Amino acid sequence: MILIAKLISYSDKRGHSVRKERFPSTPAIRTLRENGARFLVRPYKYQEKEVAAAAARELGVDEHLVIKTLVMEDEQKRPLIIMMHGDKQVSTKALARAMGAKFVTPCEPKVAQKHTGYMVGGISPFGTRKRLPVYIEESILDLERIFINAGKKGLLVEISPAELVRILNPTTVNVAR
Repeated sequence: MILIAKLISYSDKRGHSVRKERFPSTPAIRTLRENGARFLVRPYKYQEKEVAAAAARELGVDEHLVIKTLVMEDEQKRPLIIMMHGDKQVSTKALARAMGAKFVTPCEPKVAQKHTGYMVGGISPFGTRKRLPVYIEESILDLERIFINAGKKGLLVEISPAELVRILNPTTVNVAR
């Protein structure tokens, strides 16, 4: 496991200077640690618009490597997660066909937070409040490394798609447009 920590300094009860590493902690990062995943924590300056593009620029990586975690629901309001390249969109018609559903629509932000425990802009597929079906665009698995949300706005993890598959066991789909 590889993490990036912040070094914090403070004084103890005796007035001695103490330096300590502090790792960001979210349910996503705890889940990755519990599963022995190899990953890097990659903080960036969060922007409300074009989040994947902004994160890619901030980290100096191709937007295609920044993976969006989207929460959607089928016609029976059953939630699901779909992971997509930052520079692509999800064809909801193709996703519905792949799932055997009549239709699929994005969840409202409050509904997404209720199901995942994460705010929109910080949704991670790891450590969700409820266990949800997880789908992944098949071409993501061809990448050497990806950058995916770590459960907090402005915080990604760099991880191999193989680690993601090992932990989440997602269903592959071809729904990019």
